[in-house]
Amino acid sequence: MANASDSTFNPYDDTQFQPQPQTFEVATKEPTITSAEPSEENIEQFIAVTNKLEQELCRIVVGQEHVIRELLLAMLAGGHVLLEGVPGLGKTLLVRTLSDALSLKFARIQFTPDLMPADIVGTNIVSEQGDSAAGGKRAFSFQPGPIFANIVLADEINRATPKTQSALLEGMQERTVSVGDRTRPLPQPFFVLATQNPLEMEGTYPLPEAQLDRFMLKIMVNFPKAEDLMRIIDTTIGTETLQAQKVTSGEELIRMIAIARAVPIATHVKEYAVRMLLGTHPDQEGAPEKVRQYVRYGGSPRGLQALIMTGKVRALLEGRYNVSLEDIKAVAYAALRHRIVLNFDGLADNITTEQLIEAIIAELDAD
Repeated sequence: MANASDSTFNPYDDTQFQPQPQTFEVATKEPTITSAEPSEENIEQFIAVTNKLEQELCRIVVGQEHVIRELLLAMLAGGHVLLEGVPGLGKTLLVRTLSDALSLKFARIQFTPDLMPADIVGTNIVSEQGDSAAGGKRAFSFQPGPIFANIVLADEINRATPKTQSALLEGMQERTVSVGDRTRPLPQPFFVLATQNPLEMEGTYPLPEAQLDRFMLKIMVNFPKAEDLMRIIDTTIGTETLQAQKVTSGEELIRMIAIARAVPIATHVKEYAVRMLLGTHPDQEGAPEKVRQYVRYGGSPRGLQALIMTGKVRALLEGRYNVSLEDIKAVAYAALRHRIVLNFDGLADNITTEQLIEAIIAELDAD
């Protein structure tokens, strides 16, 4: 075994190193899923905490009420979110404010073309073990990347190369990170909140379908109205800096996710969601004519899971104990818009996925 003073030390010789204990700690508590329906007290507490959190976000992020509501739907369902909009609309501010209100560990990754996967997940480095003068040893130790946080802001995710974008795939789905010969769990709760500019803007790389599918919702951030712009001036151009107050903790958030998952859903509502998902596939018998004409591929089973889970959260926020068809319709656009792949005709005719989802809902309601 070579030591620190050995002039023949070779950092590329794996036989010189011994495994060392990791220097970071992560919480691995998973949401506890129970089969029992949530009690009235649980639902009242769920609504109270969510409303307070929503009010705190709306106090600082002006003019994006629908974005905040859909973001909370995904987070309380335990899923990741993709926010799309032109620069300057408050996407990054929203994510930062959310982490402050939840008192969770926050990490921001600015995606650029030269960002590497190791800059996200971490890497093994050679470190000195003990006093080098006394013959200390060198060994590999893991340096965790910024993905080891509760809320990870992937800012302008479509400005990094596909190789770097793929570094998030395992963490988003399995909540683990594999580096070298070790697979390490990520903290719980864990959310990736990514922002991207419209794909037609210069210097962007479209996200692959496999990565888009891992986002529970894709939320469109629209330009604020005139009255909202006036409020933005009043709240941002001044000497006072607004700071979000802590609303709840990570442990409470995990419990709220478990409550949402326990909300019952009737068989006919599940069948409606299944038919909606199948309606996005042009080769299915019940697909609308517009889908057959303009769609290349439809949504995956993850899209069905997103419909059901966010529908459960919406039902609770509406004060109901079970999911209705209106809940599924309300979340359909955010849950399916990024899971429908248009064919050449659809792109040539400037068809939007929102138009196709609207046609699917109209077809289902007509039956």
